[in-house]
Amino acid sequence: MAHDASQNVFQGRKVALGICGGIAAYKAAEVLRGLQKAGCVVRVAMTARACEFIQPLTFRALSGEHVIVDDYAPDNPDPIAHITFSQTVELLIIAPATANILGKFANGIADDFLTSTYLASTAPVLIAPAMNSSMWEHPATQRNVERLKADGVFFIEPDDGEMACGTIGPGRLSEPERIVAAALDILQTTNTDVLQALAGEKLLITVGATREALDPVRFLSNNSSGRMGFAIAEAARKRGAEVHVIAGSTTADAPAGVAVTRAFSAAEMHAAVMNELPEATIFIGAAAVADYRPAQSARQKIKKSDAEITIKLERTQDILADVAAVNRGDLLVIGFAAETENVLANAREKLVRKNLDAVIANDVTREGAGFDALTNEVIVISRDKDTPIHVPLMPKTNVANIILDEIVRLRAARENLANLTTDERRKKA
Repeated sequence: MAHDASQNVFQGRKVALGICGGIAAYKAAEVLRGLQKAGCVVRVAMTARACEFIQPLTFRALSGEHVIVDDYAPDNPDPIAHITFSQTVELLIIAPATANILGKFANGIADDFLTSTYLASTAPVLIAPAMNSSMWEHPATQRNVERLKADGVFFIEPDDGEMACGTIGPGRLSEPERIVAAALDILQTTNTDVLQALAGEKLLITVGATREALDPVRFLSNNSSGRMGFAIAEAARKRGAEVHVIAGSTTADAPAGVAVTRAFSAAEMHAAVMNELPEATIFIGAAAVADYRPAQSARQKIKKSDAEITIKLERTQDILADVAAVNRGDLLVIGFAAETENVLANAREKLVRKNLDAVIANDVTREGAGFDALTNEVIVISRDKDTPIHVPLMPKTNVANIILDEIVRLRAARENLANLTTDERRKKA
């Protein structure tokens, strides 16, 4: 039976969430829950106006901590909360942030608990604004934003869309999963151990969909966007790995700082992988590679007629199995299993049959976990562990880091095994 991911990268990381008075204040509950799912410990502070939109009791129930509105209130357990609250956290998030709070932060005004906390904070600050489009675009607001950016504050820009007042334009609070992803990215970049975890590794990863030609204008393919594979590639680069991507057809943007080779058919991808494999120390097969291709591809466009057409298919080369067969002692081989039924059983069978170090399984029929979604829910099954890791639905950028945590563990286990004597290995087996 699977258990929840330990998520070592973010487990126990201390985050403060500040909530301002706006209709989007209710979305802060989703931000809090997203951070908790990643393993963070979250404390909440609210402005007095925020309490008119959502009650502190909601956040107290979710966080298990006292929610601070007024540090002089009789029920506040800490008389200098604006100091201890701000200086014991690793990240301060303001979501939603109003135009009023931006002006106060930018000009050093400290007339309530949240503004005092901002001035006293020694942690990075992430601000997610939310306001009417005219207020967001006003020169005064933009001056305040630029001043705060110059002070080192991180921003996640508001989205375009329809707001509560009926206005359509920029100013709507960014989606909670994007705020959580940005927060975790900041936390990751402040963790030196994480940043060096893959230093010296050379990661080769396939992403996207392959295309198998029926004729010069038609092909067989699938809906893979490459988003999950690109998220892993970017996260691995941030951890110090040298990354080379072999990409088929993708709709997601490739990350900066990684080498990308395009290979659209299964045969082209197989050749590209085998060409780069001698330099790789980690291989991840995240691409949705076609298992079959047309036995013959027409040289000219197939014309429409009343006659039925039969297409004979033949097997493509199995990239993942061929990589695993290389059997190099320093090479870790990780596969993906996109399933629609019997997810765990099918993934385990693939792990054993192809002799993989780990397989990442997901049910592509589940809402939010299919192709081209921003989120994913996966099960990580490793050859040396009896119990899989269940990663609940979260942004793919976060899933990528959890997968890399397991790869770091696999590398350490491989090196420990290599250092054992022959007798010790027999006993361990």
